[in-house]
Amino acid sequence: MPAELLQILDEAGRKVGKAPRVKKELLLRMYRAMTDVRAFDDRCMKLQRTGKIGFSIPNKGVEACSIGGAAALDPQTDWIAPHYRDFGMMFFHGLSVERMFDNMYGNADDHALGRQMPVHFSFLEPIRYLSISSPLGTQIPQAVGIAMAMKKRGEKGVTLASFGDGTTSTPGFHSGLNFAGVFGAPTVFLCQNNQWAISCPSEKQTVSESYAVKGEAYGIPGVRVDGNDVLAVYSAVQEAVTRARAGEGPTLIEAVTFRMGGHSTSDDPTRYIGAEVFKEWEQKDPLKRLRAYLISEGHLTTESAAAAEAESDARMLAAAAAAEKKPRPGLTTVFTDVYAEMPPHLAAQRDACIQHFTTRGEGVDEKGEFPL
Repeated sequence: MPAELLQILDEAGRKVGKAPRVKKELLLRMYRAMTDVRAFDDRCMKLQRTGKIGFSIPNKGVEACSIGGAAALDPQTDWIAPHYRDFGMMFFHGLSVERMFDNMYGNADDHALGRQMPVHFSFLEPIRYLSISSPLGTQIPQAVGIAMAMKKRGEKGVTLASFGDGTTSTPGFHSGLNFAGVFGAPTVFLCQNNQWAISCPSEKQTVSESYAVKGEAYGIPGVRVDGNDVLAVYSAVQEAVTRARAGEGPTLIEAVTFRMGGHSTSDDPTRYIGAEVFKEWEQKDPLKRLRAYLISEGHLTTESAAAAEAESDARMLAAAAAAEKKPRPGLTTVFTDVYAEMPPHLAAQRDACIQHFTTRGEGVDEKGEFPL
């Protein structure tokens, strides 16, 4: 039988388990991060469907996994090695919404200058957020490597490696967990089990009784948690972070959840998931669950909850509009962002490229750049 599922809030938002000590301010911060994710998701879908951005990754339904995990970290010492369905981690730690939309548009203010796909974020502040990568599992050995470097330097930092259930079938998962187990890396492995690796269901992914049990092969304790219960995720990750910081090694956490949408904006989930499944999981919505709990505790009212959600919608609309107005990255950034000091051969290539564009009659922007 699978390990017992840790749950603190039931589907109606009632407290059914021992809750960690969490201040009202932290609870409201979790809620605000969740409304931000939902609003960002909705705005990105609209932008993609109207042809303004090329791609996005829906996060609806899995927000509690990311936010609960992020809330247990110290932004001054810890690293996040995320996968592409972790918007909540950035919103919880207060990352600029406009900077996120800069990436979605790939504009001149985009941290990657348009060279990453949309939603492939990378930031060093306010939280150390390793670059998202499309190939599955690459972030797991990287998270272990960062953790071991901090351990060798005598630092107390911890890494949180987040990934989906499909990633457990990759070499990076197995090699990363094995190395972490052998050397006691201060890493928390958070498996966001949304039950589908694009269109591949869990029963075709593994015959193990759970994903948490896979840690046993590497001497790593495994924990299963209700991934739609943000307090349960927070509690499990907080305990795992405490273990890691104390030198007791890694933990594998399986957060059982469900993405209430497609794998990406290029996917139609109705082709492989029945309508009744979506209806079932709508009743387990992590946003509704947390809202109900906060109202019952007197931390929110129906009116203040609705106001918070409306404010999130307005912030996303304003940030998207600001990012859309910005110019595209300049042509010369292709050459200037390679070396600290540009070598002669690269300068010659840059000059030849500019000359080529000039002969075509291409216009320059206000900075004298050819927009890409």
